[in-house]
Amino acid sequence: MNIYRTHNCGELKKENVGSSVVLSGWVHKKRDHGNLLFIDLRDHYGITQCVADSACSVFPDIEKIRLECIVKIEGTVLERSPDTINEGNSTGMIEIKIENFTVLSFVESVPLSIGSTSDTSEENRLKYRFLDLRREKIHRNIVLRSNIIASLRDKMRRIGFLEINTPILTASSPEGARDFLVPSRLHPGQFYALPQAPQQFKQLLMVAGFDKYFQVAPCFRDEDSRADRSPGEFYQLDFEMSFVTQDDVFSAIEPVIYEIFREYSGKKVSPYPFRRIPYDVAMLRYGSDKPDLRNPLLISEVKDIFAKSSFAAFADAIKNGAVVRAIAVVGAEKQPRSFFDRLGDWAKEQEMPGLGYIIYNNEDARGPIAKFLTPDQLYAIWQRTFSITVDDGQAAGCTEDLSRIPSSGVVFFICDQKARAEKISGLLRQKLGIDLGLCSGGFEFCWIVDFPMYELNEDTGKIDFSHNPFSMPQGGMDALLQMNPLEIKAYQYDIVCNGIELSSGAIRNHDPDIMLKAFEIAGYPPEVTREKFRGMFEAFRYGAPPHGGCAPGIDRMVMLIADEPNIREVIPFPLNQQARDLMMNAPSNVSTRQLKELHICLDLPKSHEKNDS
Repeated sequence: MNIYRTHNCGELKKENVGSSVVLSGWVHKKRDHGNLLFIDLRDHYGITQCVADSACSVFPDIEKIRLECIVKIEGTVLERSPDTINEGNSTGMIEIKIENFTVLSFVESVPLSIGSTSDTSEENRLKYRFLDLRREKIHRNIVLRSNIIASLRDKMRRIGFLEINTPILTASSPEGARDFLVPSRLHPGQFYALPQAPQQFKQLLMVAGFDKYFQVAPCFRDEDSRADRSPGEFYQLDFEMSFVTQDDVFSAIEPVIYEIFREYSGKKVSPYPFRRIPYDVAMLRYGSDKPDLRNPLLISEVKDIFAKSSFAAFADAIKNGAVVRAIAVVGAEKQPRSFFDRLGDWAKEQEMPGLGYIIYNNEDARGPIAKFLTPDQLYAIWQRTFSITVDDGQAAGCTEDLSRIPSSGVVFFICDQKARAEKISGLLRQKLGIDLGLCSGGFEFCWIVDFPMYELNEDTGKIDFSHNPFSMPQGGMDALLQMNPLEIKAYQYDIVCNGIELSSGAIRNHDPDIMLKAFEIAGYPPEVTREKFRGMFEAFRYGAPPHGGCAPGIDRMVMLIADEPNIREVIPFPLNQQARDLMMNAPSNVSTRQLKELHICLDLPKSHEKNDS
């Protein structure tokens, strides 16, 4: 028999009344009622109330105990009186009469409160993460994470995927982010890289004939922290399939994601097949390639109308290459003047001179811009912005039937160069949706498809890969040879949920000649490509099947399902925003001896302290 417990702190029920039991756990709460002492004992499974009266032989020992001490309690299960039942607790029908009490680990005090997070800084929480993880919400999030990962594994196996682990130490490659480098002791001056993703290895598994692969893969990227991205490392459900098209990849993963969100969130989930939105349409209609489809607002292009207007601020900007994006909001005409003033202040925070708008109210049109437009131009704006649909034919709140277009509402305008106009109009759409309470609940999924194969690097003026360098260009070799690179689309796609990108994926290039040409356009001479990607290039020469895949981010899925605003709330031991582990004090200095073994000599900025010897 286990000497520490006969039961855990979450399983005793009314049917156990009269039983002698042994429980062990942490002292969660302690209440002194004079001749009665109550202890809430906590373990991984729950909380059980224990009580001792002043006649109990161990009463003086219980009086001395502090919160978070670990104790073993022996006693008898009693039924609570009706007025003391706690229906919010699984053990709320019973309590334990303490007969023996043993301290297993004594604690003087703890540096943060386990019962509350309101008075604790994030720095303190991460420094004492082992204590922070005792908190009910964080503990529950990690349990949820474990259950989701187990369910993902089960679902992937059931549909024929084989779990295979790929290397952690690999070669550096240009995949879009900075690598974490690991110096080699045996090969002086050479470095391994921690994988940004198992990209090349999973493609090589397809070349090797495994057909359907997956793994819960750790990925390492030396990039800045964001609310939805943890610096350093993250985990993804990485998978790849052979002899497939884009549709096959979508059909494989959509039911898995749908079932995970439906089972663990209890909220409405958009049914599959998920909507597919071309990249260019997403940037126009939503101002983002990560649109939140809970928000019904859509963006229109009205440059042509303003180009012929007497509103010089927009007309002159259009002559210099600007575009004009408009967002129509039904019901916003009822908002007070202060609402529009706050939006103007917000626009100035975005380094804009202000925010133009027209208020439509039946036959009337007013606002700072309205007086510069003719009745026909005002009508054209109203008709275009209040009747738009997404280009895939799905209506966006209004219809193209003019008799059903709302007669009242507000149209907001952004005029700037295309890239900035897209960004600001996307932010405005998001702000209006939140401020006006337009975003519905639940989870709305979509695929963003047809990404550009290449983009222009604003810093260098050179052509870079815009997404994944191993993707198949639409049109194959003919497109690479004949088209403007910036007009080539790729078989690349992202899956997005509620404005958060869960995953990137692609149908991969499997032709070595196309691989050489694709990298040559991005500035890699053939000999460099052959050397940098030797394994994959050689593999393709020996026969590679058409293949593709995707890699939904597990951390982000858990964050959404747990309804947490920050991804660090669902990761057991996250780094802080400066990519530091405050608990383990990493990164840290290493000894001169270790550096010599690795043949490394440091050349630090003057602001850094010298390495410890």
